[in-house]
Amino acid sequence: MSGSVVAFKKHRFKSFFYNFGDWCKENITVSRSKSGTITGAVLACVLTVFTLIGSSSFITLNNYSRWILLAIAFMLPVLIGVACAYRISLKEERHQKAFSIILVFLLPIVTITMTECFNGVFIYDMTYLGFFANYALFMVLYFLFFALSGSIRFCIFAINPVMYGLALTHAYILDFRGTPFLPMDFLGFKTAMNVAGTYNFRLLYNVILGTYLMILLAIIGVKINTPKFNSTFRLAVRGFMGVFAGTVIILFYFTSVFVNAGVKPDFWNQSRGYKNYGFAFSFIGNTKYLFVSAPKGYNASEIGDYFKSVPEDDGTKPVIIPSESAPNIICIMNESLADLKILGDFETNIDYMPFMHNLTENTIKGNLYVPVVGAGTSNTEFEFLTGNSVAFLPAGSNAYMLYIKDYMPSLVSTLASQGYSSMAMHPYYASGWNRTNVYKYMGFNKFISLENLIDMTILKDYTNNGNNNPDYFQALIEQNYPDRSNMLIRQYVSDSYNYKLIIEDFENRDKSLPYFAFNVTMQNHGGYTIDAANFDECISITSAATYYPKASKYLSLIKASDDAFEELITYFKNIDEPTIICMFGDHHPSVEPEFISEIMGVNSLNELSLEQVQQRHITPFFIWANYDIEEQYIEKISSNYLSCLLLNVAGLKLTDYDKYLVNLYETLPVIDSIGYIDNDNNYYRLGEETQYTELLNQYEKIQYNLIFDKKNKQAKYFYLTETEEPQ
Repeated sequence: MSGSVVAFKKHRFKSFFYNFGDWCKENITVSRSKSGTITGAVLACVLTVFTLIGSSSFITLNNYSRWILLAIAFMLPVLIGVACAYRISLKEERHQKAFSIILVFLLPIVTITMTECFNGVFIYDMTYLGFFANYALFMVLYFLFFALSGSIRFCIFAINPVMYGLALTHAYILDFRGTPFLPMDFLGFKTAMNVAGTYNFRLLYNVILGTYLMILLAIIGVKINTPKFNSTFRLAVRGFMGVFAGTVIILFYFTSVFVNAGVKPDFWNQSRGYKNYGFAFSFIGNTKYLFVSAPKGYNASEIGDYFKSVPEDDGTKPVIIPSESAPNIICIMNESLADLKILGDFETNIDYMPFMHNLTENTIKGNLYVPVVGAGTSNTEFEFLTGNSVAFLPAGSNAYMLYIKDYMPSLVSTLASQGYSSMAMHPYYASGWNRTNVYKYMGFNKFISLENLIDMTILKDYTNNGNNNPDYFQALIEQNYPDRSNMLIRQYVSDSYNYKLIIEDFENRDKSLPYFAFNVTMQNHGGYTIDAANFDECISITSAATYYPKASKYLSLIKASDDAFEELITYFKNIDEPTIICMFGDHHPSVEPEFISEIMGVNSLNELSLEQVQQRHITPFFIWANYDIEEQYIEKISSNYLSCLLLNVAGLKLTDYDKYLVNLYETLPVIDSIGYIDNDNNYYRLGEETQYTELLNQYEKIQYNLIFDKKNKQAKYFYLTETEEPQ
């Protein structure tokens, strides 16, 4: 390139900036107010101090961008202070109008940046589809609110604080349980509040950045003015925006246009979907699936035909040597009980579940595939007690909160028809997951909760004054119940004490009836970063490159669960009455993703194959009897089938629905929220067309009839007796 050409380009470059500078001087007015300057200075100082306080959350990040993010965190308070102090306006009205319109189209980018800060994802990490889907979503919202109000300021304050609140909630839910915030979590609000105090609300780097962007948006909202046009043009623009936004909303919620185009949440892996496609799109996209419609081709009159295909039990495949009388049955869903070695090998100083690993005599055990990971206990409970599958419910939904609004046939009603008493116990707040109502609808005779174990004044004292400190709660228990010093591990009722309550209830039962108890434990619940004097962290991971506090504490809790289960089995070994104990885990814990990635041999949990995703849904189950049964190891069974297996082991009668499930298990031993596995060990995702599609459709139609079609429910297939459901 010749020197004259280079000189010419430099001249053009300089001329452009000189001309642009002159234009700015002639057309832009920068003003500053005293009150704005003072406010901006104070705000900048306060936020800078806030950044200093939270700087450790940036420094501990394990990626190269931590220093860039920390620099941005220090720059944003300055930008906020300047934005408070100064107002920029254009002298010519037509330029000001054009600037305001351009700003409307730029604001969604700032909103996306804010929500993605909370999501731990930045715009440059998003897929192109994710960015444009979020941008289109926010433009639709801006159009909708502008059509309603005619004010840009109203749009900013109607949209951004709401998205800030949702995204902030998502940030902490993701930190606590390792899974995203879904629309259905609103229905578990009371449960969330019950356990929120057990978590450590640390100051997250993404919360700092997202909050600063929200403050910046608020300042823009205060200072922006809606351009003034004549009334005809203004009405035309608002009308167009309203029609456009309304059309998009109708097409999204009431047609399959967007779904067919691939615009939908990542149901198979919601965590991956939130990372790739952003928080706002993924969260709002999930709201489309809150509503349950009848399966394609559903006809209530055909439900009976599906049961006709179930072969009668001819007695050629006995599972057990039947006991002489109906056995007592104790079912335990153990909170967060999982054997993490199902994910990959690692070494510990001692075995963290030696009793369970070696329990074989009179025992059926194996791998139970559950529908949730990290949280969502009651969905596993729902599958076990009813035989239904959350695979046919909207992604992220919760059956207890949404769908059990009336009497529900279940394991409880099946056992009641055969003369059993029934007791449910959960040593935490009764309101969690709506259990107070659900257990009533299922027919439990009695429900024991935390409120029955500890005086409410003590619980209120801990809630109001305990400051999430388990040692404070332990002191309250020792002060008020000197004989219960071993009641707690951390701030939860221990498995050992929990099982003592079961034994106490068993010993005081109506001995004229066979006994059924269903227990949901609490000892191993999340909040693994909290230390407590009443908890011994006895397990250490010796093969890991670094110390994982959550994983180590979790494995130590599992060791305590193992010891407690041995105590329970030892007690019932010495009971003469035939008794069966069924224990299983509800889901894997929410420990460090880095630890899970390390033992699974991947760089990120978003890289997991279908089989690896299914591995994270495997918990152990045990069916033990204090009399002779045929020992067995079951490689694969999902939680919707487990109660049928239990009834078979007990030698009890099955409903037609139970028999249908037993038959379905022979073909598809696993059906869960991820997909299904056939008896040849082939893995499939939900929604793909396979040779099993029609079989799954039948199951879905039966379940729809049971849960949703109240008017045409074929109750006789779900109960043992011919009588109608309770009214």
